[in-house]
Amino acid sequence: MIHLVYGGSGSGKSEYAEKLVMDLNAQNKYYLATMKVYDDEGMAKVQRHRELRKGKGFITIESESLNLTENATKEIDNTSSTILIECISNLVANEMFQINKIMNCNEVAEKIYSDFNKLKGKAENIIIVSNNVFEDGIDYNEATENYMQALGRVNVFLARESDKVTEVVCGIPVELK
Repeated sequence: MIHLVYGGSGSGKSEYAEKLVMDLNAQNKYYLATMKVYDDEGMAKVQRHRELRKGKGFITIESESLNLTENATKEIDNTSSTILIECISNLVANEMFQINKIMNCNEVAEKIYSDFNKLKGKAENIIIVSNNVFEDGIDYNEATENYMQALGRVNVFLARESDKVTEVVCGIPVELK
């Protein structure tokens, strides 16, 4: 089963996704962390997420800021596992804004589609967390607009691939698919 969990910043989507993983009672639970830490605020967020999953038996793969499948396919060893990918919006940013260059939104989306398709056969369940960054009505610079386009394309792809899609609003899960 593939389940996309979607929501705004601070909506409770991560906590909800972790609860879904725990309810599945998988033999192995993998947490693919995609966030690059640049400052104290980022480190605080990583620490908060570590605390949330403490004692829950997750095998954490924290080197997934680029190339979603590179390390994960080596470490995830059976199909009776569940993978939690946290968070697609970070992965899109990491793939797009690389050292000394900005990647094209189509290239970024295609790369993530390909990586995700390689990962699909590695686990019985994949829970994916992604952000809703599309509703503030602000005009952004070209680089940010391209990022939002890539994230939108990836979210649409993942929603199509998913058996279930849930939007979390103020901590309340709303089943969309």
